[in-house]
Amino acid sequence: MSLIKKIILIVPIIFFSYFGQLSAEEIKKIGKYKDWVSMVVTEATGKVCFAQSSPILQAPKSNKRDAKLFIAFRPADKIIDEVSVTAGYEFNNSNSVIAQSGKNKFKFDIKEQGFAWIADTKIEFRMIKRMKKGSRIMITGYNQKGSQTIDHYSLLGFTKAYNATKKACS
Repeated sequence: MSLIKKIILIVPIIFFSYFGQLSAEEIKKIGKYKDWVSMVVTEATGKVCFAQSSPILQAPKSNKRDAKLFIAFRPADKIIDEVSVTAGYEFNNSNSVIAQSGKNKFKFDIKEQGFAWIADTKIEFRMIKRMKKGSRIMITGYNQKGSQTIDHYSLLGFTKAYNATKKACS
């Protein structure tokens, strides 16, 4: 599946969940696992399942943003283990969005409509594998003015949230 098609398919679900515009009947919480939440949305084309978390620490502290980190599954479109992030602003195109856990770094290749994705499924798989072993992951991004932000996400509960999310869409 092309990257553009992949983006077009997942952006609406993340967008709606991000802004909380779906009713309680349309979006179902599977469970809360420490710092992660698993959810499922049923669309005409099938289920979309995702785990999400909000940062436990943001820098700069004075810049309050609604940032989130997601892992999504969309079986009808053969999309699994899709990693995406929003920092609560539109990323600029001059700087990279990077996730770092320990010595491991992962670059988000696609930035569109305030979200960033990893283009290579093998890199997504390696990132998820690292997230299962780690305790924290940091996402560094840059806004349109070029100012850097760093969001620290706890990985406590990630493995259970990931497994519940994957099971809900299998």
